Amino acid sequence: MSTLLEVEELEYRRPAGRPGADMEASAFSLKVPRFSIDEGERIAIAGPSGSGKSSFLDLVALLRPPTRVARFRLADVDVATLWSPARLDERVKLRARGIGYVLQTGGLLPYLSVLENVLLSPRLLGRMDLTWVDGLLETLGVAALRGRLPAALSLGERQRVAIARALAHRPGLVLADEPTASLDADNAERVFALLVSLCARFGTGLILVSHDRELTRRHGLLEVRCQRSGHGALISR
Repeated sequence: MSTLLEVEELEYRRPAGRPGADMEASAFSLKVPRFSIDEGERIAIAGPSGSGKSSFLDLVALLRPPTRVARFRLADVDVATLWSPARLDERVKLRARGIGYVLQTGGLLPYLSVLENVLLSPRLLGRMDLTWVDGLLETLGVAALRGRLPAALSLGERQRVAIARALAHRPGLVLADEPTASLDADNAERVFALLVSLCARFGTGLILVSHDRELTRRHGLLEVRCQRSGHGALISR
């Protein structure tokens, strides 16, 4: 079993939000002494609101640069060396190739149809496999919606399409930020079960942020706590 992500001694400092504010009270620091995930593992990041869980996902997704880091390897690439502006294209390609991201609200492009949204990453990567995509849409129960725009979908349908989009290019790692937070209990259970089962079936690593600890435990995710402390938080695994 190969390791998908390895992080050591990572720190991300978020400065005060507005000029004139009390810097000590407003600033925030997230520390990750150690974190790793192997192929096929499924991890839930749990913790109070504002503790840096979403920031951690953005760091893993290469959307935010860490303030400092000793080791950061993703898909066997040394990410710690890729944060200069000159290497932006390399980071973008690594993220596009190796990561699928399911946002809390789906994050679908409103002017593209369901199928166009799902095919976006495979098309950009040159990994077009319509048989694979058709299978995802059928499994997620949204095949009949492929020609619709996101505005014509329910919240549950949008989240299922977002899962299809995250898996369409067969990434090694999927990140999900509160993917069921805006859904009712029945839809939340269905969407969550589909996401977890698909990742398990394809051997995809999953890091998921959720406040619903009962839901994550019921589906067998390993819980890692994001612990708030003063003006910062800590995640370690």
